[in-house]
Amino acid sequence: MRPFNLDHLRSFVTVVEAGSISAAAPRLNLSSSAVSEQLSKLEDFTGQSLLLRGKKGVTPTPSGERLAVFAREMLVLSARALDEVRGVSFSGELRLAITDYFRPNEIPPMLVKLRERYPDLRLNVRVQKSVDIRAQRDEDPFDIGLSMQILSPAHAHEGTQVCREPLHWVAAEGFNWDPARPLSLLALPAGCAMQGFTRQLLEENGVSFAITHSASGVAGLQSALLAGLGVACLNASSIPSGLKPWRDATRLPALPDVSFVLLPPRDGEKPLVSDVRQRLLQHWTMQQADDFAIGSQIFT
Repeated sequence: MRPFNLDHLRSFVTVVEAGSISAAAPRLNLSSSAVSEQLSKLEDFTGQSLLLRGKKGVTPTPSGERLAVFAREMLVLSARALDEVRGVSFSGELRLAITDYFRPNEIPPMLVKLRERYPDLRLNVRVQKSVDIRAQRDEDPFDIGLSMQILSPAHAHEGTQVCREPLHWVAAEGFNWDPARPLSLLALPAGCAMQGFTRQLLEENGVSFAITHSASGVAGLQSALLAGLGVACLNASSIPSGLKPWRDATRLPALPDVSFVLLPPRDGEKPLVSDVRQRLLQHWTMQQADDFAIGSQIFT
């Protein structure tokens, strides 16, 4: 019996996770027609219909769902086997420092993919302020640091950009602001770069405000927004489900974009750290191109 073609399985898994052939094609560096051809060959090989195609994309059939489970395991095992044959052993501890503004819902699935790819790896993840991550760069509390930087003339760009997002003024649907009164501003504590930037921007534009709620982290800020306590400045992927950019934001100054960057590697970086750094960079760069969709083929 002929074995499965791993390239066909990789394309199949990527299409299932992307939700459409057109979304999967750039992740695979293939044309949509080439991906379609691989899927047809895989269906011919299995003798089963694997995907239901519709106007909104594709969904796996029951046979496709069963195959997707095995396909993911086969792709991970293939990558691990290649590492073993090459004498590359990725074990030990890897310490990640990630800003809490970065895509809160994406961190857990990303960690799952890392564990699948590196089963002997112990992950130590700390979520903290960008200013603290940058300040500790020359110390040794983490191996890979991901921070957020505001793209404005007053903020220098440092590191390798993995994605870029717009900032928005955010408030609950029923929140109303009387311009005759100070704006109820929600923010993180003093020392947060976003808080300092927001205060300066409002002051420079003559907007009267008062910080009516100071949250210890982005999750607390999201809860305060959902409760309708005021307005906050958030990057696009940190806007919680159920909220949208504030409809009255036209009365406030325009906001720039932010950049999420991987801090430069330290001298003598270990091969494991360099490998994970590159995979994270590729993974998150693709996420930006896919409008924040969660993909995993980089880790397999």
